[in-house]
Amino acid sequence: MLAINDLSVRLAGRLLIDHASAQIPAGARVGLVGRNGAGKSTLFRVIAGDLGSETGGIATPARTSIGTLPQEAPNGPEPLIDIVLGADRERSALLAEAETATDPHRIAELHVRLSDIAAHAAPARAAAILAGLGFAHADLTRPVSEFSGGWRMRVALAGVLFRQPDLLLLDEPTNYLDLEGALWLEDHLARYPYTAIVISHDRDLLDAAVDSILQLEAGKLTFYRGGYSACERARRERQALDLKLAKKQEAERARLSAFIERFRAKATKARQAQSRAKRLAKLAPITTRISDEVRPIVIPPPPRQLSPPIIALDDVAVGYEPDRPVLRGLTLRIDADDRIALLGANGNGKSTFAKLIAGRLAPASGQVTRADKLTVAYFAQHQLDELNEAQSVFDHVRARMPVASEAAVRAKAGAIGFSESAADTLVGKLSGGEKSRLLLGLATFVGPHLMLLDEPTNHLDIDSRAALIDAINDYPGAVILISHDRHLLDACADQLWLVANGTVAPFAGDLEDYRRRVLAGEDAERKNDAPSEPRGPSRSDQRRIAAEKRAELAPIKRRIGAIEKEIGRLSARIEDIDATLSAADLYARDPAQAAALAKERAERAALLAAAEDEWLSLSAAYEEATAAD
Repeated sequence: MLAINDLSVRLAGRLLIDHASAQIPAGARVGLVGRNGAGKSTLFRVIAGDLGSETGGIATPARTSIGTLPQEAPNGPEPLIDIVLGADRERSALLAEAETATDPHRIAELHVRLSDIAAHAAPARAAAILAGLGFAHADLTRPVSEFSGGWRMRVALAGVLFRQPDLLLLDEPTNYLDLEGALWLEDHLARYPYTAIVISHDRDLLDAAVDSILQLEAGKLTFYRGGYSACERARRERQALDLKLAKKQEAERARLSAFIERFRAKATKARQAQSRAKRLAKLAPITTRISDEVRPIVIPPPPRQLSPPIIALDDVAVGYEPDRPVLRGLTLRIDADDRIALLGANGNGKSTFAKLIAGRLAPASGQVTRADKLTVAYFAQHQLDELNEAQSVFDHVRARMPVASEAAVRAKAGAIGFSESAADTLVGKLSGGEKSRLLLGLATFVGPHLMLLDEPTNHLDIDSRAALIDAINDYPGAVILISHDRHLLDACADQLWLVANGTVAPFAGDLEDYRRRVLAGEDAERKNDAPSEPRGPSRSDQRRIAAEKRAELAPIKRRIGAIEKEIGRLSARIEDIDATLSAADLYARDPAQAAALAKERAERAALLAAAEDEWLSLSAAYEEATAAD
């Protein structure tokens, strides 16, 4: 068991953890959640013994091994497989001693221990972990120095997973992974045999891979059984109960105070007033921890919609070297309201395709046709390095509005999500999430017709990710997403395109189908290739048929969405009219307005009934069609 007892931690003068306590059972897989800056990484440092506490402490069983991701990625001439194998220091030490030991009894002890820890199967286990994180078999013997920083962090992650410590601490591990690696890690963590605590803002991972949630909020720790969805329900119920109790207590305080003030001077009531004063003093205020609202993310709409398709590709090939295309045979179209998620392992060409669509990479062959006056916003995490850390948010916005007034620039900064004081903050002092918000605001500054978002949720906490989902769904233009966050893809994408085998094609299926495909392995579909009796349409034919069916149903789905918005607008207006008509003096004060509102309400009620009927009809047709699929 891991026991956190009355823990207080102060960092740079700020109290992050305030007399917090929690008990984590042995073998639990825990998701540590909280807003950015709440102190989650600081708590990890205290648990790992790298940071002291102001009060209280951490208690773990004796000889508990703790594994964390290193701050710096491994580098050097060693092959990947050796880096991962070397993470298990006990195995390395035992093997080294076994080569030089001469005492027969010691040699026997060494071999028994090596057998207990399955030392001879370790290379296969290390290779399997590296493969799950996206490395090809040929990569295993390559020097780690040949890989980029992100891939070297995957090697570090593979090392700590291979080591299998008694207490595994992972801080945002999916930030280094693509969707395929995140799916594999989610499955691996769900089967981890010891205690694991994971800081993550990935809701799907927090629902599928952990069995409990530890929430850090307002300096306090709260432990919940179940995944994030269950935690969120319980948290909301607790907040509602706290508010109810606080209101009840406030009413009691008001009643006692009124009695005391009324009867304090009366001799016959003095004893009762004194008794109530004591009761009032003992009423300790109920702490209600209500989360601060996240500032919404606003993506400006394009000034006008363009006729479809906004981009059409005809037998396009694209790459970085002549005669060596990364992608070929691209014949695709993008319409003005498409919501497309790109699937495929890193290295298959997702970013290459995004650069082609953004116009940052010219086609090697074929034809790319773009709508006249098309504007494209391109957001990628590597662009964070392009921000000038010595300039403020205001300076970055001013560069886009050189002739605008200061008030207009500050208003635009506020629309991006930075208040007047925050707009003067230097970029170098912003958090990762704040930098992402600024970069997204600059990328979508003019209201693009198409947004290309490459891993937009990195550095965003769960509430900020929810704000991003709302912003994408409110935005009327086309969107192409590359992300390891399945919750984002589920909420925002209605088309899946698979980037694999040197091309891009629609994927017939949903994200759960893709998850099963990834976990089963790419070669699972090729098993049992021997000729056999006919089995109906091939898998590729099934995908083509399903893709055609999806295209046929897309207009119905879009119409359903439009009707839902219209129902919302009509309902809101009817509520406003009802509120106005409920005024007791309206008919006497302004009978003409009352009559006009009553007439408008009847008209809008009729429109609402018609819209609801159409919604029911279309929804039934859509569900019937998808069920038949």
